[in-house]
Amino acid sequence: MIFEITIDQKEEWKGYVRRSAHYDFYHTWDYHSLDKSGEPMLFVYQEGDDFIAFPLLRRAIPNSNLFDLTSVYGYAGPFSNKKFDDLDETFLENFKGSFSDHLRNRKYISVFTRLHPFLYQEKLMEKFGGVCIKGKTVAIDLSVPLEEQREKYNKNVKYYIRKTRRKGYQIKEARGLNEMLVFREIYLENMKRINAASSYLFSFQYFSDLLKAGDFDCKLMLVYDGDRAIAGAIITCTNGIVQVHLIATKTEYLADSPAKLLVDEISVMARNAGMKYCHLGGGLGFKEDSLFAWKASFSDLFLSYNSWGYVANESAYDSLVAQNGISNKSSDFFPLYRSKQTSD
Repeated sequence: MIFEITIDQKEEWKGYVRRSAHYDFYHTWDYHSLDKSGEPMLFVYQEGDDFIAFPLLRRAIPNSNLFDLTSVYGYAGPFSNKKFDDLDETFLENFKGSFSDHLRNRKYISVFTRLHPFLYQEKLMEKFGGVCIKGKTVAIDLSVPLEEQREKYNKNVKYYIRKTRRKGYQIKEARGLNEMLVFREIYLENMKRINAASSYLFSFQYFSDLLKAGDFDCKLMLVYDGDRAIAGAIITCTNGIVQVHLIATKTEYLADSPAKLLVDEISVMARNAGMKYCHLGGGLGFKEDSLFAWKASFSDLFLSYNSWGYVANESAYDSLVAQNGISNKSSDFFPLYRSKQTSD
């Protein structure tokens, strides 16, 4: 049996997350309620007590009566009451058939999701095809002794951590409205400096709702020079994984690189809270660029970042590509018919 749970069915969504074997904050009702780029849906396939739940965003395809599905910002993909390695092959095949039929029957043309580097969802998604290796992400292993963790830092990181400690920079967890406003200013300044896409320019309401979420532990950590906030990060702690969700530094303090001290302190706080990994993420567009190099300066633990793109109705998909005048069919943009509809 397969069915859809909408964002209005709050308790039903939360119930499946609570019963899952492993999930991250990206899967929760609270996080999906923040996304305004589509209509959040939780697709659930269930046999007895076993289930696979798949959170996605439903989008209308312009100038048609058709729809497609995409994922929230971050690492989502499906989750289950069991680890995917422990699910019976027949159950997985049944999910594939039911989900594919459901997509076609409900006029969903394609599905795209970013997969979670820690959850090994590829075992399920490879049954459909369409798994694409996008790049690497960086994580810090918090299960090793702190001294061993810090030995992985490159010389540059160690130098700037010592430098910022000597300057007396302090790190505090922020809780007040004014502190959230200050961090948003720092973050937006950071995004504009690097010419980030408009989708990264989050509203104050987004920051406020994220920090007030009840489905996961979310914190705002700020670096202070005296009484002035100069850098910060929003982090989440869920099921042993700390995600450094957003991080930014005031332009005038870039030379001191206080974010390096911040990452080190976040890792200490995380290990004291019993977390197993501190996930820093990847480069811009998951390329091995300067951002990736910055993150890799903390750790040599690299994880594969994959995405999944699936065409549920090939004839309708091809027709939409043709209608939108897409000539570069070798592009890895997915779904291809939307490649001219985004400026980001």
